[in-house]
Amino acid sequence: MGARINFIVSEEDAVLIDKIVERTQQMWPEEIDAQSCAMDLTATHANGCPLQLQRLLDADDFIFAHDVSGIMHHLHRSSGKLVNNFEPHCVV
Repeated sequence: MGARINFIVSEEDAVLIDKIVERTQQMWPEEIDAQSCAMDLTATHANGCPLQLQRLLDADDFIFAHDVSGIMHHLHRSSGKLVNNFEPHCVV
């Protein structure tokens, strides 16, 4: 059995992730499952691709959409790693 995905983030990071999920739902209200989006962002942030969460939240719509949709489409859900050479703009 492989390593487990880490979903542990600070309380401050969890609050920012929730705000990012809210903004994502406002952009794509019919398409976004809040729990899945939060899990994808948390897994990405906690498993080797730390995000600048405040920068992402404050980003213009183009950068925000690129990073969030890219994470949702390129996250390997067994490892918590991003695949296919996808790199978000708002990384540490």
